[in-house]
Amino acid sequence: MTPEEVIDEIKRSGLRGRGGGGFPTGLKWELTRKVKAEQKYVVCNADEGDPGAFMDRSILEGDPHTVLEAMAINGYCTEASKGLIYIRAEYPLAIERLKIAIDQAREYGLLGDDIFGTGFSFDIELRYGAGAFVCGEETALIHSMEGLRGEPTVKPPFPSESGYKGAPTNVNNVETYASVPVILLKGADWFSSIGTEKSKGTKVFALAGKVNNVGLVEVPMGTTLREVIFDIGGGIKGGKKFKAVQTGGPSGGCLTEKHLDIPIDYDNLIASGSMMGSGGMIVMDEDDCMVSVAKFYLDFTVEESCGKCAPCRIGNKRLYEMLDTITQGKGTVEDLSKLRNLANVIKDTSLCGLGQTSPNPVLSTMDNFYDEYLAHVKDHKCPSGQCKALMSYIIKEDACVGCTLCARVCPVDAISGEKKMPHVIDQSICIKCGACFEKCKFDAIFIE
Repeated sequence: MTPEEVIDEIKRSGLRGRGGGGFPTGLKWELTRKVKAEQKYVVCNADEGDPGAFMDRSILEGDPHTVLEAMAINGYCTEASKGLIYIRAEYPLAIERLKIAIDQAREYGLLGDDIFGTGFSFDIELRYGAGAFVCGEETALIHSMEGLRGEPTVKPPFPSESGYKGAPTNVNNVETYASVPVILLKGADWFSSIGTEKSKGTKVFALAGKVNNVGLVEVPMGTTLREVIFDIGGGIKGGKKFKAVQTGGPSGGCLTEKHLDIPIDYDNLIASGSMMGSGGMIVMDEDDCMVSVAKFYLDFTVEESCGKCAPCRIGNKRLYEMLDTITQGKGTVEDLSKLRNLANVIKDTSLCGLGQTSPNPVLSTMDNFYDEYLAHVKDHKCPSGQCKALMSYIIKEDACVGCTLCARVCPVDAISGEKKMPHVIDQSICIKCGACFEKCKFDAIFIE
């Protein structure tokens, strides 16, 4: 096949970027091919930074040759002679197996100079990332590979025009590459027969959280969340009630029971206030506080912000502080309108995808669980009992037998009382560790 025929096959298959952006893969290859340059690069983004995500890792540890083959095919199509895999240094087994696979491919003549006498030369090297979430963004990734700070730049120019060392560069995610060889083996029509109208093929999700069967799940695009969580995932742990699922990692949003029957694809998830992302899927039950969940994800993005633009660097910090105030029971109803306003400003004005999507957990939880936010600021109560500052451990006088066990396990001596007499917890001393609640054999302690 000619390079043009290969690109056409990828375009007809409908394959879209599996790293989160969902950009048509064949079109990206075509754009890189059209740019004329003496040197071009093919890059594999293996910097898997989402909490709870391990899809790329499983591919690289289990079948690295699929990725190497796809990168060589990409090089053939885009006229690139060098491939670079940007991989997290925290993936030692994946790195070791990639090294073995690259050596094997060279030994068999699948990588190197003048491959099988065709005049096409292509080789692959590894580049290590230091665990920066922002380096999942392609321009930040490229800067990191160049030895610079992992900061994104304004696009255009896109990497396909000016990327690694200023040369045209094609960047694709591990899972995207893993789909390429099977498309060329079985044909574009076979691949496009799987999935939905605008999202073709299958998608791997890392199913985690309060679900019975955690692990990797590969399903056709268009499968519903209900099928993934309840049929494949085996439902919620301990028979608890399903509350929400976070898709797309820190950049995604919380979807609720009303979204369970929506077919999973790029467009449907965005329309529902979340996103596909790289494929993390964290399930939550009735015991989870959605304000705390939003705060958890925002804490992650605040830490991972590169700091280049003010909306992300300063705005997310202020957003986190407001959420912290609310979970401490010190928030007001006015804070909720400020929270939403600031989240929308950050979304509209940040430089790269990290900043533009960082408020998603806040906005989606406010849209779907506004009553929980109101309970925090109006009643100063956490309905799920997860925000320590808003909860109290109380001893029921009629149930306490005065066994003194609670007083003995209390690390700060907040519990007092005589033997065989009801005990009392001093709320000004209590650190809400829950040790007394766990040890009480008479169900005399409850959470208020």
